Amino acid sequence: MTDFTYAVDADGVATITWDVPGKSMNVMSREGFALVSEMVDRALADPAVKGIVVTSGKKDFAGGMDLNVLASIRQAAGDDPAQALFDFTMSGHHILRKLERAGMDPKTLKGGKPVACAIPGTAAGIGTEIALACHRRFMADNPRAKIGLPEILVGLFPGGGGTTRYSRMVGAMAAAPVLLEGKMLEPKAAKAAGLVDEVVAAADLMKRAREWVLSATDAEIVKPWDQKGWKMPGGAPYHPAGFMTFVGANAMVLGKTQGVYPAAKALLSAVYEGALVPFDTALRIEARWFTSVLMDPSSSAMIRSLFLNKEALEKGANRPKVPDQTVRKLGVLGAGMMGAGIAHVAASAGIEVVLIDATQEAADRGKAHAAELLDKGMKRGKVTAEKKAEVLGRITATTDYGALAGSDLVVEAVFEDMKVKAGVTAKAEAVIPEGAIFATNTSTLPISDLAKASKRPDQFIGIHFFSPVDKMMLVEIIKGRETGAVAVAKALDFVRQIRKTPIVVNDARFFYANRCIIPYINEGLRMVAEGVEPALIENAAKLLGFPVGPLQLVDETSIDLGVKIARATKAAMGAAYPDGAVDAVLFAMADKGRLGRKANAGFYAYDDRGGRLGLWDGLADLWPVAEAQPDLTEVQQRLIMVQALEAVRALEEGVLEDIREGDVGAILGWGFAPWSGGPFSWLDIIGAGQAVAICGRLAAKGARFAAPKLLVEMAAKGQSFYGRFGAGAKAA
Repeated sequence: MTDFTYAVDADGVATITWDVPGKSMNVMSREGFALVSEMVDRALADPAVKGIVVTSGKKDFAGGMDLNVLASIRQAAGDDPAQALFDFTMSGHHILRKLERAGMDPKTLKGGKPVACAIPGTAAGIGTEIALACHRRFMADNPRAKIGLPEILVGLFPGGGGTTRYSRMVGAMAAAPVLLEGKMLEPKAAKAAGLVDEVVAAADLMKRAREWVLSATDAEIVKPWDQKGWKMPGGAPYHPAGFMTFVGANAMVLGKTQGVYPAAKALLSAVYEGALVPFDTALRIEARWFTSVLMDPSSSAMIRSLFLNKEALEKGANRPKVPDQTVRKLGVLGAGMMGAGIAHVAASAGIEVVLIDATQEAADRGKAHAAELLDKGMKRGKVTAEKKAEVLGRITATTDYGALAGSDLVVEAVFEDMKVKAGVTAKAEAVIPEGAIFATNTSTLPISDLAKASKRPDQFIGIHFFSPVDKMMLVEIIKGRETGAVAVAKALDFVRQIRKTPIVVNDARFFYANRCIIPYINEGLRMVAEGVEPALIENAAKLLGFPVGPLQLVDETSIDLGVKIARATKAAMGAAYPDGAVDAVLFAMADKGRLGRKANAGFYAYDDRGGRLGLWDGLADLWPVAEAQPDLTEVQQRLIMVQALEAVRALEEGVLEDIREGDVGAILGWGFAPWSGGPFSWLDIIGAGQAVAICGRLAAKGARFAAPKLLVEMAAKGQSFYGRFGAGAKAA
């Protein structure tokens, strides 16, 4: 079996069908591209063939390029990987250009064979780029289907001709949402955006594509840029309108990326430079910039973490080898925002849910929250009325623990209090089957301590969701001292069912995510107390690529929650508690009633509707700004290094068992500088030696910047984290 098959019907229409064996979604390989080239040659050389239809044998068209291919090319290239990547990219351009020219006479532009693309479902990446090279694109009117070029989201840009073709089709400004934001569009929106030409009923897709192939004229198959006198829509860079477009686009890209994402800048450069030259030269320029991005350590790290590692974890890279643990009935204890969110995502995934709270009113309120989320989906066209009714029909809101009978997984999401959690654990275990798994959604309390309330500690585990549950993709699974393999597998299989990304860590204070993010917030608060300008702190973080600064983050998570965590941590650590300077800031804000966004008053000022107006003017009265300010680099190094060092300590102490989970968890859990690929990838980019040197420069700030022994050892040996610990997770 091969990735592509070729057939010619009685009317002379050759159909090239993409259907990769053993995969639910088509992805392009080197062998697959070679097959396409051979089949196009075959069709163009056969006098009996009047035209070509490219389609898929699956419900969707394609998911893009297999990024493992790019990794293998680099690894096999020896001393000149850039040339190998450029040659590979150009070979793809030659194949798609051959499809696009379709045998026409280069001077008269006549005699070519029409090529249609019949797209039954979702198309992304190279799948969309193949479609753009065809002469006409037909897409099934499938509400679940989307088409686009999302490469920018994993640190790349469309390098298979998509950048050059699409920007020339619609102009740089109109192409921006698809190219620079990676937007995937449903069929009708895709037609309006020029990604497809016709949206037809699924049953008529192949029929309509064949009809067009048999009726197309020479003029209909010549691309605009191959015609004499073609001008770029919206104006070329030297045209007044085009000049303004590129000035605006440059500002937009720098504003959104803060200059730390190389792919966006490279994409814009490819469009700008390509617009100044003939089409075939523009393809070479695109290939050059694409190669530049592939060689950039930032892009390599993003590809590794956001595609290769993330995909491996979602497929169960660290799942124990036990039988399938698919969840059929879920119990959720606690119908607050977190419990209701868990119930919503589980029911949306087809799982029967029992949502329990102390009062019927509270339980009903939790189910109503799920209804509100579904209503939002309906407004966006993502959910139908039938789907809403179906999902809500799976949720039983009750106070009766007896309703948990038959549940194979229970997730407790009640108040963060050991006694309260112990009480609901006992009530649930009195009802659920012997083999059921009990999980706690705690974000701070040790799993092993909570498991003491369970009769079956080997079946007790932590499943830590992030808020809001419906939007946050990471789920942190925490193993207690006695947690068994079946419980881990159950948690992983559940996370897979609800289509989120899991990481598995061992029990320790704050686990992994909170362990790293709390120091980030605390470092920002320390600097406020030191007299560092708050705007410098916040902007330094954003210039590093963090989605929000530490002061905004503490506002979002609520200052009183920070106070509660600080008090609990101090009680547990006693004299070893290191954050007294942080508490002075946090407690002072809480005493003034500035509890964060929920109170419309925190480190930021807010309007009546909760909109941020800017940093609160009163901060300077409480903590006067020092006359001498640190430079930007020092502030940035403090903010990023305090997190990265905590990640290393988590690995060193065995809380983390896989650096892939450390990187993916950091990006998805709290937005750790996605351009870096995560804390371990960032340390590999700067090198262990440089990291230890930075620690030395920051040592005067406190013991939190002391280089862990593991990092010092790696610096001495010239090692990297992915070189030492990343077997099976090599750089792309």
